[in-house]
Amino acid sequence: MSHVMNTYARQPVAFVRGEGVWLYDAAGRKYLDALAGIAVNTLGHNHPKLVKALSEQIARIIHTSNLFENPAQEAAADRIAEITGLDEVFFCNSGCEANEAAIKVARMYGHKRGIERPEIIVFEKAFHGRTLATLSATGSRKVQAGFEPLVPGFVRAPFNDLDAISNIAAHNRNVVAVLIEPIQGEGGINVARLEYLRGLAGICDRNEWLFIADEIQCGLGRSGKWFVYQHAGVTPDVVPLAKGLAGGVPVGACVVGRRAKGVFKPGNHGSTFGGNPLAMTGVVTTLDAMHEQGLLANAAKVGHVIRDGLVAELAGVAGVKEIRGMGLMIGVELDRPCTELVRMGLARGLVFNVTAESVIRLLPALVMTEAEGRQVVSILASLVREFLAGAEQTPAKMARA
Repeated sequence: MSHVMNTYARQPVAFVRGEGVWLYDAAGRKYLDALAGIAVNTLGHNHPKLVKALSEQIARIIHTSNLFENPAQEAAADRIAEITGLDEVFFCNSGCEANEAAIKVARMYGHKRGIERPEIIVFEKAFHGRTLATLSATGSRKVQAGFEPLVPGFVRAPFNDLDAISNIAAHNRNVVAVLIEPIQGEGGINVARLEYLRGLAGICDRNEWLFIADEIQCGLGRSGKWFVYQHAGVTPDVVPLAKGLAGGVPVGACVVGRRAKGVFKPGNHGSTFGGNPLAMTGVVTTLDAMHEQGLLANAAKVGHVIRDGLVAELAGVAGVKEIRGMGLMIGVELDRPCTELVRMGLARGLVFNVTAESVIRLLPALVMTEAEGRQVVSILASLVREFLAGAEQTPAKMARA
């Protein structure tokens, strides 16, 4: 009997070591990792620079708390400010904590403007975390069910519909912020149109709302730029980060600038573990390695290899609805639930997952090579054709976003 709480439907394999984009189980079997710990292992597994830096930091000091000065935190904040174009960084331990901080920033911002019950616009199919506030901001009843009453203060809108946001702006004087994933991850790799992000930023500016870009999964080089909002040429007020920020070490960050700068003062927010020297070493080392190795350009290049390859291999295959994404954040939507493909993939030595029940999600490490990307295409395309073969098909038009 396991004493681990039963909160995950785990796959029957345990990985014991990794090297680059490859994982190995206890029997020595090799797997091509196209998930990277759900967009966490930015530099792949066992990156020599990260291993060395973390080992040396552990030997010096791991934790002191935020009651004292922390030079490692200053260094990490400097790197993050440089790549985001924002000004202040609050460090925490996870994505939901980063979003929780962003929600608190928005509420504090609203109260300082005299709004008694500030509200935040959120989107259908969004996922922002599993704390009560971030779960309430999430657009999935499946995730929320059983945890009611939800936290109030969220206004829901359809994704990629600018008219809906304009309508809310015209009728709701309590809105203080918009919280959006520029690419929805858990919701099915739904990509916000760049003109939509520009229009959204413009509405926020005109109404003095905070523009909060949740780039926890889609940010940090995965799209081919540091952040998706940079593709649209806009600058948010708040950017929550986590996942790939420290190459696998648990860390989150709520980054603020523009209208959100200076909203928090001492005593408004805090974290016992957030920003400890070990995590900050992970942040600095990961960001430096990404720059040195040109991993943003690599993400764009290998992402094209995978998407183009899947489009070519799956063209005309009935049951494939759409292949979409940006950089190394790719979704293949089928016309039916396909969670069984995860088990089939493991049997073929390929690691990925399925989200929104029918979307194959690929989130490889940014160090993946073009040759490895072609291996992903070869294995996955074969699996999809096998999964769909023989069943009664409804013709579906495949498109590429």
